[in-house]
Amino acid sequence: MIVQKYGGSSVATPEKIRGVAERIRQRVDRGEKLVVVVSAMGKTTNSLIALAEQVSQEPSPRELDMLLSTGEQMTSALLAMALCDMGIQALSYNAFQLGMTTTGGFTNARIMDLNLSKLKTQLNWRNVLVVTGFQGITPEGDVTTLGRGGSDTSAVAIAAKCGCRCEIYSDVAGVYTCDPNRCRGARKLEYITYDEMLELSSLGAKVLHSRAVEIAKKYSVDLYCASTFSDERGTHVVNSLPEWLEQPVVSGVTTDNNQTRVNISRLPRSASVMSTLFSGLAGKGVNVDMISTVNENGHSHLTFTVVDATEKTVLETVRESLAPWEGWSVSADRNVVKVSAVGVGMKSAPGVAARFFSALDRKGISMLGTTTSEIKISALVSRDEGDEALRALVEEFGLVE
Repeated sequence: MIVQKYGGSSVATPEKIRGVAERIRQRVDRGEKLVVVVSAMGKTTNSLIALAEQVSQEPSPRELDMLLSTGEQMTSALLAMALCDMGIQALSYNAFQLGMTTTGGFTNARIMDLNLSKLKTQLNWRNVLVVTGFQGITPEGDVTTLGRGGSDTSAVAIAAKCGCRCEIYSDVAGVYTCDPNRCRGARKLEYITYDEMLELSSLGAKVLHSRAVEIAKKYSVDLYCASTFSDERGTHVVNSLPEWLEQPVVSGVTTDNNQTRVNISRLPRSASVMSTLFSGLAGKGVNVDMISTVNENGHSHLTFTVVDATEKTVLETVRESLAPWEGWSVSADRNVVKVSAVGVGMKSAPGVAARFFSALDRKGISMLGTTTSEIKISALVSRDEGDEALRALVEEFGLVE
């Protein structure tokens, strides 16, 4: 048994859906049973969001999930039809029918459990089950979605529960050292570790959804990324690199444009102020990154970054949390980009940080913030310097052919 996932670009037209069906038929002819997870066709999700905004200034998250879930349901039914026309016993399922239970966090729910009884029963006498990705159902029966890229998470969750391999197919042939659309000569990686892939995904790389990688790592899912449109060898995501493979210091560089820098000036220098502020943000589910403070004349100047989508919530929460204090001011700046280098080789190679910062300095790029982990270094730069920063790091760490 294999779990496959096909992204929106892979099923964007009826012709492409038939092409995917042909790929699946070839696997069935080899004696395999497949659970195929699909995304909505092409830009369908974007179109549905735009449609919602035409009838509502602030669409209800619950109703938005009801609307968005229709995109994947359409794809799954069409693909099942194409397979049946080829003489393949196929059946489509949505999340409710499959019993994929999630939390109640509309538009960004998390998978809680998956009932495999129906899936296993149907696979006893069918070759293919086509499953809607990106969506789930709460214990109360409400439809939810898993956030952008959530079909990856659906596929990996099913593979983890079944204890089988998961193949992710899209319009790129695997995981590259940097975005091949922006970096000519970017090298495709034959292997990458879960930890590296998790960092790259969370930092802006769009090959895999970060929560999918989390599940794959936790349950040791055999994960493979490749292109729908060619037979070119893809990338294996593994727990550790093969012993015969030389471990690079930096495996990849990526940028994240979806960043907002929040600046709060003239805060009282008090631990209770910081505690109140960050507790308030945590209570609203806001992830905060790149925190820095400067103390001056009895006050603190605080800076941190958040993803763009949470900017309105963040500013409202800051004002609510800091209402008991006076004299401070808050502002937000979207004109920033986070550029990051990732590699498990950083653990044992000295001087990586020096090379990272020197590469930016040689190009005259100013850093607005930094953050590091054991296998990652990130810098915040102005948006108009993002491409130059990316090129500087790609050159420094030799990531192109």
